[in-house]
Amino acid sequence: MSTTVTKQEALDYHQFPKPGKISIATTTDLNSQRDLSMAYTPGVAHPCLQIEANPDDAYKYTAKRNLVAVISNGTAVLGLGNIGALASKPVMEGKSVLFKKFSAVDSFDIEVAEEDPQKFIDVCKAIAPTFGGINLEDIKSPECFEIERRLVEELDIPVMHDDQHGTAIITTAGLINACDIIGKKLEELKVVVVGAGAAAISCSRMYKAVGVQNIIMVDSKGVIHDSRDDLNKFKKEFSIENPTTVLDAFRDADVVLGLSRPGTFTQKHIAVMANEPIVFALANPTPELFPEEVFAIRDKAIVGTGRSDFDNQINNVLGFPFIFRGALDVQAKKINMQMKKAAAYAIANLAKQPVPEEVKEIFGENLVYSKEYIIPKPFDKRLIVEVSSAVALAAVESGVARVKDFDVEKYKEELSKMI
Repeated sequence: MSTTVTKQEALDYHQFPKPGKISIATTTDLNSQRDLSMAYTPGVAHPCLQIEANPDDAYKYTAKRNLVAVISNGTAVLGLGNIGALASKPVMEGKSVLFKKFSAVDSFDIEVAEEDPQKFIDVCKAIAPTFGGINLEDIKSPECFEIERRLVEELDIPVMHDDQHGTAIITTAGLINACDIIGKKLEELKVVVVGAGAAAISCSRMYKAVGVQNIIMVDSKGVIHDSRDDLNKFKKEFSIENPTTVLDAFRDADVVLGLSRPGTFTQKHIAVMANEPIVFALANPTPELFPEEVFAIRDKAIVGTGRSDFDNQINNVLGFPFIFRGALDVQAKKINMQMKKAAAYAIANLAKQPVPEEVKEIFGENLVYSKEYIIPKPFDKRLIVEVSSAVALAAVESGVARVKDFDVEKYKEELSKMI
């Protein structure tokens, strides 16, 4: 089935049967005077007073325990740039749809017309009591780093900027399996990261967390090194000591991660890499290099893109719905590196398992763990069990969960019933 859609088809999809992609449904009966008395006054006073006495009871008596806010100011929307808060709403509604469809997490999309980081932070903090978690989305770099850092520190619910960490988690899963297939250790890799924005910084941090030691980052002005005087503090974190050319940075590299734009690396760069390079060309919708261009130079390469019409799609939907599912279910106070690593390894491990027939039917492929299949496909229903349980367990073990009496096997059974 073709995934190509026309402009009119997309507009019709968003307009019919009624405008938008989400709505609200009630979960309790409201059919009688008695129901009305419990849903609103006077009955509603009782849970209010319980929560006043013990704030954690909000998880017991309200939708907070299963509710995520998708919040954006529209400053870095997909490949569209700074289109503003209102124009970003279809994307944020779409994110809410994915939360509901893939992990049964309820979500409100919230578009905030505010580019000042401090004021944006203030808005998020002011509305945070409503939610069990906050998914920050499409906020431009470098402001997104400070916004997320402050909210993580100052709120007691999980906050994650998915543009950063979602890409980091999924590419880390792909990197783990690609190394397994070609027989290399993470600690041995030479990695070139082309791009130095939010996702590039987060990916590089996560690669270090799983053992990668040699990372060279490239921005629009070339290799990031100590002699440059135009680096912000985030780029300085990955600055190398000695100046070098971009071509030399690629020499004998095992991995290139592209988070930039088409053409920022070319076949001449691939030609000087290792014989079995791992190439993640994630510029969207047009990758830095198309897979066939890579294979023309290195036929043993492992290639991933952000597109659904090629093998090894790096798709954040493999991560964020299930990460928040696990975090919400143990009432986590934050999403930390232990939880993100647990998600990456759970995603990687799932790709090694036999693929269910219903997934094969959707994608029309003979999927088997290989260079062409290093990460699971979307719609693999096992993701909610494996990823959510791994994240929940990591939250408990790292001490950020409110739930203490946690049985991971029982939780897996509960998740399985949701499939």
